[in-house]
Amino acid sequence: DVRWSDFGFPGRSGKESTLWIGSEGANTPCHLDSYGCNLVLQVQGRKRWHLFPPGDTSFLYPTRIPYEESSIFSKVNIANPDLKRFPEFRNSTAHVVTLSPGQVLLVPRHWWHYVESIDPVTVSINSWIELDADHEARVEEAITRMLVCAIKSAENPSDGDLWLNPTEVEATSHEINLQYLNKAVSAYLKCQETSVSGQARSSSTGAKQRTNTSCKRKRREVGCESESCTLLTQECDFPTPKAGELQKIPFGPHLIQVLPQSHKTSVMGAVAVESDGGDLLSENEGEHFGKLQCKRKRLLMSNDCETAAHQMDSDCSPCTSQTALSTNDFLDCLVNPRVISLVAQLLLERMRV
Repeated sequence: DVRWSDFGFPGRSGKESTLWIGSEGANTPCHLDSYGCNLVLQVQGRKRWHLFPPGDTSFLYPTRIPYEESSIFSKVNIANPDLKRFPEFRNSTAHVVTLSPGQVLLVPRHWWHYVESIDPVTVSINSWIELDADHEARVEEAITRMLVCAIKSAENPSDGDLWLNPTEVEATSHEINLQYLNKAVSAYLKCQETSVSGQARSSSTGAKQRTNTSCKRKRREVGCESESCTLLTQECDFPTPKAGELQKIPFGPHLIQVLPQSHKTSVMGAVAVESDGGDLLSENEGEHFGKLQCKRKRLLMSNDCETAAHQMDSDCSPCTSQTALSTNDFLDCLVNPRVISLVAQLLLERMRV
């Protein structure tokens, strides 16, 4: 029996949970979850978690190919990063923790995570906790689905282009995707209306509550005797940490902060070195970052557009045949989380009018 109520979520049990079983070396590619936050209970074996804050998103080269609802993947192989192809990954800050049986990890909203099993058998249970911010995230996901499906479905299919993740059964039609978007927008606007009306009702009684609270506080301060106050802690028979001890434990006596790693070390704890190792995605994906950088440098070095264009054709000839942009390159820019967030904001502003 899984009782997430112990963590402040009453009514949440195994029905709202997922069981994960893995073997040594099994791993989950680095990604962030679009919805909610995540509670993970380690049952058997150990798993190592590599976590990156939302501010590191641009350093992790986000992609939606292969497409999966509610998951944004990183192009970087966290276990063996290729710093030649993904140089900005140097600027990321990993928070690494090894989760042992009996421990619970809280993965905050939009934190990137790469997970690997380090024991022969690992068992863990997690539950995604819904948040109010999910309403806007669903609008963003609906926009992403519409764009990815529309553009990739119009492209000539190729044997090697598996743009749908196995978790997605098939590409949905434009009509269905438009329905998703309209429902997501309606749900967001309804939530906003409920929130505004709730704030209006609470503001009318806010002054009364503040007055009553201040009166109660004064009565407690005046009427609380030392014996009655100490009696509460004695009856509970709980160990009471000293003030100095609590300062050393910033999140309470049973919570441990996952600290960031040193900038001088890689996410695996070794000195960061440039690697030519394979990444999670195909070799063709991700190469455009370096190619565009090469182009950009040549353009900046010349004030003459014609000279710059000529240099693009003649200079750096070994990579000339590789500079053509693919559909996936275009999508990586179009459905970048920053772009989608802006589109969602503009769309919701239009609907509020």
